[in-house]
Amino acid sequence: MPDNAHRPFRGVFDVFSELNRMREHWTEIEPTQGRGQAAPWVPAVDIFAAGQDLVIRCELAGVAKEEIDVSLTDGRLWISGERSGAPDDGVEFYVRERRYGPFERSVKLSRGTQAAQISATVIDGLLEIVVEGGAEPRQHEQIEVTGAESAQVRLDVGG
Repeated sequence: MPDNAHRPFRGVFDVFSELNRMREHWTEIEPTQGRGQAAPWVPAVDIFAAGQDLVIRCELAGVAKEEIDVSLTDGRLWISGERSGAPDDGVEFYVRERRYGPFERSVKLSRGTQAAQISATVIDGLLEIVVEGGAEPRQHEQIEVTGAESAQVRLDVGG
């Protein structure tokens, strides 16, 4: 019988050992960061047209309305803020996938978009931004695809 037959959870324990090693390694390198995520987080967004309007939905679970900033600068919509309240003191995490701290996203808007066209609402952690008249109809232009039919191809095979 193979050695693994007597140790059915061998791979699982190896994974936990590796995770513990990584956690200790990162704690040694960046002790001021604690055991959280060192990289900034970027909230997920969906962008779609609803009639003539452009709709941007941004997942911001756990972010207070007062911590969200939406602004328009040079034709670019900026969504920024901070998710605070990470339970770090006296807590030993087994798994930590949610990120805390500052975030920022930007979306390029149509030329001439004015702040008066934009409204933003947050409900249950979902920020919805509507840009009235912001959905430009997509204009498709056909591009001719050419082939090598007219070109002469020569293959030299050694020999």
